[in-house]
Amino acid sequence: MQYLIDASVYVFRAYYSMPEDMVDGDGNPINALYGFCRFLGDFMEQVNPEHIAVLFDESLSKSFRTEIYPEYKANRDPAPEDLKRQFGQCRRFTRALGIMDWGSPRYEADDLIGTLVEHGRSVNRPSTIVTRDKDLAQLLSPDDVFWDFAGKGKIGYEQVVDVFGVPPEQIADFLALAGDAVDNIKGVPGVGKKTATVLLENFGSLDSIYDNLDNVHEINVRGSRTLGEKLAKHKDAAYLARRLTGIACDAPLDDAETSLRRSRPKLGDINALFDEADIGTALRRQAERISDLSCD
Repeated sequence: MQYLIDASVYVFRAYYSMPEDMVDGDGNPINALYGFCRFLGDFMEQVNPEHIAVLFDESLSKSFRTEIYPEYKANRDPAPEDLKRQFGQCRRFTRALGIMDWGSPRYEADDLIGTLVEHGRSVNRPSTIVTRDKDLAQLLSPDDVFWDFAGKGKIGYEQVVDVFGVPPEQIADFLALAGDAVDNIKGVPGVGKKTATVLLENFGSLDSIYDNLDNVHEINVRGSRTLGEKLAKHKDAAYLARRLTGIACDAPLDDAETSLRRSRPKLGDINALFDEADIGTALRRQAERISDLSCD
């Protein structure tokens, strides 16, 4: 099993949940850094994985999706400068802990996770995706696990439909139809979550829906009489959205990025980072305990 951690979820969670007055000696906030280090340390102690990677978004506002649709995520406020600085520190900590970190100026962390999931399958290594982002559930096969660490817990392939409303294979199509306000993806006007779910229950996929527009009026959902017309009118919007909601699994990989085998922590590097950030003894002791764990 390989463990793929969606870093942004846990960095942002720490940033907004840890006290804002956590600062270093120069007054720079360290709340996201501290919270992320504690999360990752707790995870390593609990799981002690052999194969693990932490995936970062190098840009919080740009990817190949903004080339397709400039309004993608345009509804989000720019990341504060102090958070950008802490993202860099979180990557330093990840590397110092002996864990592969990977970011890309073109691909989002979701795509890097998807790429590593696909590579894992090529070497018969299933994946546990550690995140709270439902979009990533589309990557699951029956051998994989979605783990909302410290949240909903582990969700297997068969449970996805009960938790998120549709099975993994339909998540990207569901978001293309219903839209995704979080990412500023509009989808098909007039098609909400319930209608999108019923459409997919009846036809199976976005392509099949558009292959059967003449039969859409027969489904049992409010407004079905005019639904086919709406879908036809906004076909281009639906397929544009589908290009945005699907996770790319073809980011360029090199040998270092395929190993995922963790190494022993570099305690000197960790202590240097913690000295800069004025972080005390608790996290340093945790790093020492992780170093003592077997890496064989």
